[in-house]
Amino acid sequence: MSTTPPADPELLAAARRFAQEAGALTLDWFRGSDLNLEHKGDGTPVTAADKASEARLRLLIGDFAPDDTILGEEEGLSTGSSGRRWIIDPIDGTKAFTRGVPLYSTLVAVEDEHGPAVGVIELPALGQRVFAGRGLGCFVADARGERPARVSATDTVGSAMLTTSGFGSWSTEQVVAVHGCGALLRTWGDGYGYAMVATGVADAMVDPIVAEWDVAPMSIILTEAGGRFTALDGTEGADRGSGLGTNGLIHDYLMAVLPH
Repeated sequence: MSTTPPADPELLAAARRFAQEAGALTLDWFRGSDLNLEHKGDGTPVTAADKASEARLRLLIGDFAPDDTILGEEEGLSTGSSGRRWIIDPIDGTKAFTRGVPLYSTLVAVEDEHGPAVGVIELPALGQRVFAGRGLGCFVADARGERPARVSATDTVGSAMLTTSGFGSWSTEQVVAVHGCGALLRTWGDGYGYAMVATGVADAMVDPIVAEWDVAPMSIILTEAGGRFTALDGTEGADRGSGLGTNGLIHDYLMAVLPH
C-alpha cells in the first residue's frame, strides 16, 4: 500500500478554480475574428486568447502561492523556492481553437515533493472539466453535476476505441501496428482525448510527440480514474516526449505493438 500522502484538497480546489476562470476567458475569443494569430519559432500558432489565459493563470497562481514555480507554454519557466511546481497550458489544441472546434482545453497540473499531485482538464466550450488529486479520486463535472470518473473495462484492443490528436506525428509503422490490432481509430485528441479515456468514453489515447505541458495533468487524472499514463516506451513522467493514456487493461499490449 502506498505511503505517499494525498494531495491537499485546497490545492485541488484552487487548480480547478484557476483552470475554470482562465478557460472561461478563452471564450471571449472563441469563434471570433480578433484572434491576433501569430506563429512561434517552431511553427505552432499562438493567439491573443493563449496569451491572456496564461497571464490570468500566472496571476491567480502567484496570488495563491507566490513561492511556487510555474512552467507555461507561452511564457516559459518562472522559478520559485517552495519546491512545488505548476505546469500550465492555456489552450491545448490551439489549431482546433482557431478553426472554431470546441474540443480544446485549458490544462493545469501541480507537482509537489511526492510527484504529480493535482490535474485539471478544463473544456470551456463544452462546459465540462475532469480533475483529480492524488488520493482524492478523479471526477467529471458538467451540466449534469459532479460525479466520479472511471476508465472503461475494455480488456482487448480489438474491441477498443483508440483516439489521438492527429496522425501527422505518427510513423507509418505506428499506424500500421495499431490498424492491425483491430481497434476503432478516431482523432478526438489533445486534452479532450485524455478526458475521454478518464471518463470511460474512449479506451486509449496516443500522442507520439508531446511537450510536457500537453500531458502534465494526465498521470494523476488517469491513475485516480483507474487507468494508466506513461510515455510510449513505458517510462513515467510528462516530460518524456510522448504520451500513452489507457484504461490500464490494454496498456502493456499497446506499448508492445507501438514502435517508439
